[in-house]
Amino acid sequence: MHRFTRFLLPVLCALPGTKLGVAQNATPALSPGEQEQFLKTAKVVRTRGAGAGITGTTRVTLSDGQVTHDAHVQGINEARTEFSTSQSTEMNFKDSYKFNIAGYRLARLLGIGGMVPVSVERKIGGTTSAVTWWVDGVAMDETRRVKDAAQPPDAEQWSRQMNIVRVFDQLIHNTDRNGGNLVITGDWKLWMIDHTRAFRIARKLNRRENLVRCERALFEKLKQLDRAALETEMKGYLNSEEIKGLLARRDLIVEHFENQAKARGEAVIFYDYGR
Repeated sequence: MHRFTRFLLPVLCALPGTKLGVAQNATPALSPGEQEQFLKTAKVVRTRGAGAGITGTTRVTLSDGQVTHDAHVQGINEARTEFSTSQSTEMNFKDSYKFNIAGYRLARLLGIGGMVPVSVERKIGGTTSAVTWWVDGVAMDETRRVKDAAQPPDAEQWSRQMNIVRVFDQLIHNTDRNGGNLVITGDWKLWMIDHTRAFRIARKLNRRENLVRCERALFEKLKQLDRAALETEMKGYLNSEEIKGLLARRDLIVEHFENQAKARGEAVIFYDYGR
């Protein structure tokens, strides 16, 4: 299990062929802006560990007197010239809470904010951290879905969501995406969590072969991304080299889909995904 998965799963896991259950907090519907304000200012009324095997994270319950809701607090902020595992060695390695905030802000710029939970910077327990809205109604993660062979009721809608995930991960050069940080709510909505090892400075795509189809609205938003907007939105969370890398990958993604559309037809490559 991924190092953060247990933290985010109050799981009601569905067995194959059964309907997913929904574990909902009784929380009034808040807009993303209202969620941001709540996460920044609500009082911490309870803190607990994230569980064995999970480092640098806690779960907190926040309340402003009217709304009570949980949040994921992640304060890791490491940088190394070289980071080696049994599989590979990465230069200029970073593992930072700042990228959770950058991921949320970028998703919002691209019009896919409803697939990345709201995340803000706040000091909790003396440590500056990413404080991220706890996803309600989580039924399973993608690892569990595959293990249980659980099938979505609408395969096409599921595929459309997954293609958004694949485009987003190539854009942010996410080196740590796995089934544990794709969580699924009871209505089969996908949420992307944990982006602390994303936003590399690489100016190439990690897995071009994953780029099969693209939501039309997302494609247009990708083309509209510019340095000025990113520098404003990502101030304090991405440095200039990370922004340059993101824009270089954006150019490669746009070029890839334009070429695919010419070769195979726009109707094959682009699709609409209602929100």
